[in-house]
Amino acid sequence: MLTQLGGLYGIWLREVKRAIRDRGQLVGGISRPILWVLILGIGLNPYFRGEAYGEVTFVVPFTYLQFIFPAVVALNIMYTSVQSAVSVIWDREFGFLREVLVSPMSRGMILLGKVLGGATVAVVHGCLVLLLARFADVPLTWTDVLKAIGLMAMLAFALTSLGIVIANRIRSFEGFGVFSNAVILPLYFTSSSVFPLDPALTRSQTRVVYPDWLVTIVEYNPLTYAIDVLRGVLIHYNQFDPRLGIAVMVVAGAVLFTIALLDFRRM
Repeated sequence: MLTQLGGLYGIWLREVKRAIRDRGQLVGGISRPILWVLILGIGLNPYFRGEAYGEVTFVVPFTYLQFIFPAVVALNIMYTSVQSAVSVIWDREFGFLREVLVSPMSRGMILLGKVLGGATVAVVHGCLVLLLARFADVPLTWTDVLKAIGLMAMLAFALTSLGIVIANRIRSFEGFGVFSNAVILPLYFTSSSVFPLDPALTRSQTRVVYPDWLVTIVEYNPLTYAIDVLRGVLIHYNQFDPRLGIAVMVVAGAVLFTIALLDFRRM
């Protein structure tokens, strides 16, 4: 058991050190939230509240900058989690993965080390966004921060597992980058992350105001509920039952990790 735990720690530490040495990943983790908060958040804020027409009309009782702030946290976690899985392709390309797979460590522990390593880095990148909270006029208490970190860890675990599932099926670095973006962007933009479904409307009214197909995608997108529960902790606003968001992240993490483990056992 100690051997398994020691190996788990070694793989986790290797993933973390790899991320620390990757300056490009760090630059992206810092520049991405700044661009979203400064340009998108401030630029669209007047239109979100109707201020451009001389009157203030609220879709939700927050500024646009406050509304998208939790979504930017999730975005930073998404990119970092999924991109961290590129290490699977790297290790497979240069033979390291083959050497690890024939070691005494179980494949479940090997996979867990990789997922925990990627999730740890993703949570750190999510915390980088929290540093902008005061600028976004989002007051945070230490309790809010600790709750948010717990939720970010759950989201990061599920998304890192998703990244490894993708990496197990893509054999090239280029293909992984293209395919992962093809997954990340639709998931993110159809999760009510950058626009809210008006909570004042009933479900049937919502389907009249918004295209029916768009509402259906938003409702069936697991990320919708993950971002919503994170929004509830950071700005204390929920469109759905927060317990649903936690349940979705737990189930998604378990399912995706199981799929990744089945792929690992076939290697």
